[in-house]
Amino acid sequence: MDLHLLVKIIHMTSVSVAIIVFLARALTLFRGIQNDQPNPKGWVAYVAVQHLSYTLIVLTGVILLFMNNFQVQPWFYAKIVLFLVLISSLIKTWRKDDTILLAQRRAGLFVSAVALIAIISLVIIKPVFN
Repeated sequence: MDLHLLVKIIHMTSVSVAIIVFLARALTLFRGIQNDQPNPKGWVAYVAVQHLSYTLIVLTGVILLFMNNFQVQPWFYAKIVLFLVLISSLIKTWRKDDTILLAQRRAGLFVSAVALIAIISLVIIKPVFN
């Protein structure tokens, strides 16, 4: 197996894990709510796996970018911007702060879900911008 394929497999596996953790963590905003805050069960495990998956996504993405000699399609830049939106909204959604209302957390989750769906759509469709 060549190195490029191995890095791609690691990248896509990390994306799959990130999506699973995203969905599992999103459930904590709807089940087991305590004092208008997310369910604290599994908080440490979710955070650890989420950080690991996003770190692997970034590292393998940079490696793939380097392997492709930094030659990318125009939609790649939109994917990077959407990834930054995703990370930013997740940071604001899951910040440990009692003053953040549950409705605000759910709104942040909605924004990050839209960004995640848009990233996946860009990767699948690979649009041509003229």
